[in-house]
Amino acid sequence: MTKPFIELADVTLRYGGGTLALDHTDLGIEQGDFVALVGPSGCGKSTILKLVAGLLNPSSGGVIVGGREAGAKGAGPADPHTPRVRIGLAFQNPTMLPWLTIRENVMIPLKIVQPFRSEYARKKKGEFADRAEALLEQVGLKGFGDKRPWQLSGGMLQRASLCRALVHDPQLLLLDEPFGALDQFTREELWAIMQDLWIAKRPTVLLVTHDLRESAYLANRICVMSSRPGRILEDRKVAFARPRTLEGSYAPEFATLVQELRMRIAHARTETETASPKDEALPRRVA
Repeated sequence: MTKPFIELADVTLRYGGGTLALDHTDLGIEQGDFVALVGPSGCGKSTILKLVAGLLNPSSGGVIVGGREAGAKGAGPADPHTPRVRIGLAFQNPTMLPWLTIRENVMIPLKIVQPFRSEYARKKKGEFADRAEALLEQVGLKGFGDKRPWQLSGGMLQRASLCRALVHDPQLLLLDEPFGALDQFTREELWAIMQDLWIAKRPTVLLVTHDLRESAYLANRICVMSSRPGRILEDRKVAFARPRTLEGSYAPEFATLVQELRMRIAHARTETETASPKDEALPRRVA
């Protein structure tokens, strides 16, 4: 049996102050899949993202990404000949360097990540600039490459942020509420763009979101998490055909899925509120 591209195996994470963020969490994601994490605030969604990115180490259990053990301390590969996975990141705040143009901001991963880094000086004004421009055009920012970040709206900056996350052809794309700060119309436009980019490039995507419609529109699977300490309570397959449309997101079956997810999260929050502090503090396995 082929191992998942991303695997969290019995992962527990306790922060330094004693807060138990994740409790015996298991999650497997196949290469090329699109998975959304949803759940109450503070349930550990972003913690899972940071574990997969190698920004945190688990207190116990293992996190394997593309055959290598992930970890902030530079844990070694499960197979020493396994190359590192290229990762793209996009967050709610599309931080751009104000002294660079939009094109130059988009090209930053090419300056940092191998094998592009060794070719950057030679290709930055040719092939790499063309690569950035092609992505900007794909997200509706044709002609904005020479603008500075302060000249663009929030929605336009988020489009540029997606380009930056994808310019180096990542095998893994980590999205932490990238559309959360945008108005509804801009957010829905970017859902369609994100879907098109995923269909065209097929990276493995892990999306953290509070927007249940967004998760149902974009993901192939939706993992519902419990309140802190976080665990995967439910792993739902999204069977809607692609490409999905905004009109389809108002269909009865779509609304039913969103409502079922909402009720599952509300039930998880109620369960935690009725649990004692002692119960929450102890690592435990839930059947």
